[in-house]
Amino acid sequence: MVQGIESRRKHYVEVLARTDEDGRVTPVSITWQDGRTFEIDRILDVRRAASLKVGGTGTRYLIRIGQATTYLFHENPRWFVEEKV
Repeated sequence: MVQGIESRRKHYVEVLARTDEDGRVTPVSITWQDGRTFEIDRILDVRRAASLKVGGTGTRYLIRIGQATTYLFHENPRWFVEEKV
């Protein structure tokens, strides 16, 4: 691997989400395989997009958890993140 370039893989996660009366889905928290749960502090952007790093398409949420920002994808009915490996 080239220094400074990270490899990624599709990692499916459990997501707690809220659906409003108009059908808009808002993710609230992510639970990792080891049981750790991370509350989503803020959703910065939502759009239909493909993951160019790991493949797949759906609704892409740019989220903030603490000081970190990352993409969370809803590939109906599953959710995934681009995990660093």
